[in-house]
Amino acid sequence: MTPHTFYELKNAVVGIAGLGGLGSNVAVALTRLRIGKLILTDFDIIEESNLNRQNYFSDQVGQHKVEMSLENLRRINPEADLEGHKVRLTPEKIPQVFKDCHVVAECFDRADQKQMLVETVLSKMKQAVVVSVSGLAGYGRSNEIRTRRISERLILVGDTVSGTGPGVPLTAPRVGIAAYHQANAITEVLINELHTKLL
Repeated sequence: MTPHTFYELKNAVVGIAGLGGLGSNVAVALTRLRIGKLILTDFDIIEESNLNRQNYFSDQVGQHKVEMSLENLRRINPEADLEGHKVRLTPEKIPQVFKDCHVVAECFDRADQKQMLVETVLSKMKQAVVVSVSGLAGYGRSNEIRTRRISERLILVGDTVSGTGPGVPLTAPRVGIAAYHQANAITEVLINELHTKLL
């Protein structure tokens, strides 16, 4: 990376809303990039069924996702600047928890939670970009997962149609593809668009 690029990443603050299949993998990618600071949020604990697509280990079942994410990410980069919140995000809490973020990654499972987070960031956090996901269930069809710029401050990843259901589960390959699309979109925003804000 060039010194200019390193500066952008080193001084960036990224929020991750949800640490399941998407969020736990987005966090890994951004930690490996040495993003300046990550703010991680989730209220849930790790279940055995999570292990097929989430960045946790069998001996962490029953532990809080936030705590185990912090532990796992610090094994990747002991010097990472990480902040964890065991909290259920609401329209009131989102601007408080993510107030310093340049980008927020929406990594929820439920459509109503996704909508709530996107609408809150766009309406109450006037400078932040949100990278959301819609349509990642199933298997195969890798190239149907795309990154689209919906507006100046909203980026959408996914095929926009694939939801879970009978015979259409969440699988590590498709979820992983979407998560790394998110991480790549976040990186692009930080490097290409936030230079003046990070100076």
